[in-house]
Amino acid sequence: MLQTIKRIAIGASMVASASVLATAPASAFSVSGSDYLLYDVQGSSTYINPNANLDSILGGNSAAPGGNIELFASSETKSNTQFKASSAVTSVTGTVAGKNLTLSSLTATDWFGAGLNTNYGQNNFANTWFNAFLTNAGKANYVGNAIGFAAFQAFYDIGGFQRSSDPNISYVTASGTDINIGLAGHYDVKAYYQNKPEYAFFASQVKNGFQASEVVKATIDGQSQFLYSFLATNSGLTNSAGQGADGSSHNGNYEVSLRGVIPPASVPEPSTMLGLMAVGGMVAASKRKANKTA
Repeated sequence: MLQTIKRIAIGASMVASASVLATAPASAFSVSGSDYLLYDVQGSSTYINPNANLDSILGGNSAAPGGNIELFASSETKSNTQFKASSAVTSVTGTVAGKNLTLSSLTATDWFGAGLNTNYGQNNFANTWFNAFLTNAGKANYVGNAIGFAAFQAFYDIGGFQRSSDPNISYVTASGTDINIGLAGHYDVKAYYQNKPEYAFFASQVKNGFQASEVVKATIDGQSQFLYSFLATNSGLTNSAGQGADGSSHNGNYEVSLRGVIPPASVPEPSTMLGLMAVGGMVAASKRKANKTA
């Protein structure tokens, strides 16, 4: 009987272990490539800290995003020609609930396809994203017409696509079957545009309080998705300390998600539950027998 109890107990332990593994936290993260910046937090300010701990930076959540890592940090200094000629990416890699996850900056090929066709109206990610951008900016009536064409061309000419290719990743968490990723950005994009002469056209066109994240390429199980959001929460932080501080960046938190990528936590089969009940019954019976013998 004791051997039977042990076998059932071992089986129950294996089931419990499987459930724990299904909700395991993210492993240590690593970064590949050299074109990135690490932002740490002091109080309510983010600041560049080359010695910041990457796992600590990515250990926050939507309620407390913390610091972030900016991929493709040189994006705003690249010309369109340089962007189109380069295939370099910066990536963060880690394991979340047993899944290998890679988060990367975008290349021109990601936006415009292998042919690098930068015209409006093409069947590529650049057009999909930009039409969503116009719609969420309150300009759905621009989509697919001459004004949309002019807006797309203007956005391309100021390097808008590469500037949207440098996500600031602030956290990675698992929730149920989903992986959630925080992107630090501007809580009010229109206010940001109004301080940038090159964005004057868009500042005059987008609705008040317009929100838009940068884009991150997420790869899991060999499958890639482009993730972005037009809805932010206030992070309670601003980039207002140290080198390059602008007093406005990182005050918005955009959470994007990979849905249904984590297998549901293991639930014991009915036969296993009966086995566990049997363990309890046999243990109780053994105790009663031992008491009688005594």
